[in-house]
Amino acid sequence: MDQSDEQRAVLAAASGAREAAAELRILTRDRKDHALLAVADALVEATDRIVAANNGDVERARDAGTDAAIIDRLTLDAARIAVIADAVRDVAALPDPVGDVVRGYRLPNGLEVRQVRVPLGVVGMIYEARPNVTVDAAVLCLKSGNAALLRGSSSARATNEELVDVMRAAIAAAGLPANAITLVPGDSHESVGYLMTARGLVDVLIPRGGAGLIRSVVEGSTVPVIETGVGNCHVYVDASADIDMAVAIVLNSKTQRVSVCNAAETLLVHEAIADRFLPAVLEALKAKGVTVHGDDRIALAASASEVAFEPVTDVDWAAEYYSLDIAAGVVDSLDAALAHIRRWSSGHTEAIVTGSQSAANRFIAGVDAAAVMVNASTRFTDGGEFGFGAEIGISTQKLHARGPMGLAELTSTTYVVVGDGHLRP
Repeated sequence: MDQSDEQRAVLAAASGAREAAAELRILTRDRKDHALLAVADALVEATDRIVAANNGDVERARDAGTDAAIIDRLTLDAARIAVIADAVRDVAALPDPVGDVVRGYRLPNGLEVRQVRVPLGVVGMIYEARPNVTVDAAVLCLKSGNAALLRGSSSARATNEELVDVMRAAIAAAGLPANAITLVPGDSHESVGYLMTARGLVDVLIPRGGAGLIRSVVEGSTVPVIETGVGNCHVYVDASADIDMAVAIVLNSKTQRVSVCNAAETLLVHEAIADRFLPAVLEALKAKGVTVHGDDRIALAASASEVAFEPVTDVDWAAEYYSLDIAAGVVDSLDAALAHIRRWSSGHTEAIVTGSQSAANRFIAGVDAAAVMVNASTRFTDGGEFGFGAEIGISTQKLHARGPMGLAELTSTTYVVVGDGHLRP
């Protein structure tokens, strides 16, 4: 389609979603949950169709020389579809946030004031090659009474089309408007621009992906944006840390799954524990095939351990690797670790391993991040791990929502004021 046709198609999709949102905001929980359970069953029933579409996307990605980590995020099989369907059922079982009273009180004049959760309206998602996000975003929006406008990457287009077709048919059969879940038409960069400037039709945009995508949406959108974060996450091993615990946390944070935003990208070690800790952690990282990008003090220990090593650069300190690489340095104090994190952190997740409560408190107070871990892996920053069910993203901004975004973060509030003929004097 030409540019004007594509623009009309995107705006028509947004308009349809807006009409659907008006219906969704008044639905009961029972009707929404019934539709979600129908979606879960439909995804399982359509597994062969979805996998066939996904195989085509994966083959095209491989032919294009796409990085293995991205292909992993793109790939769906029967087991992954079953997990996605179970996550949909989990969302159906969660409490409905719509109508919750955030606060309520009676004024001296007798007026009753309640702040009540309401849907945002039309939520636009712009994301990269993660077809699971297509389902997560759709069902979280539906449960919270919002219409979902989904714009995934062209690399997952066939998979996303199949997933959205399955979900639209399922919710329509359950009596909900099919346009509650809509795939934005078009594959061009311009189609994203039309979505980003559909102010008045789209209430909020949530970009989910790499730094370039997020920056492009934040800087180019006239629709309000909730910024989800790049994850340059740090693990700081304090002087009082238990060495076995610290090795296990570093290993889990870095290697449990490298292609996610809550994987650790930088290791900082207090000099007082470095001589005892570094041999153990470098040996463990070597066993997992991790390349260490280290400073001069890391280099000495790396030489003895024969771990894969490269000198660290500013590019490494800033990197979100998505790979078996980690930047590493030795610091002379907790304050030095905090200063390093302030300079390089993306504000996602920061972790301290320590046996000192005062050091933990100082770290918690000193870092500016959506999540702070004390003696725990960075990999726990996740809506599911926090008990929210599937998340729509992890916000690193400071307005409206911060950290893993579950159902409550997909609502706004309305003040309901009830009087008895009250007039303002």
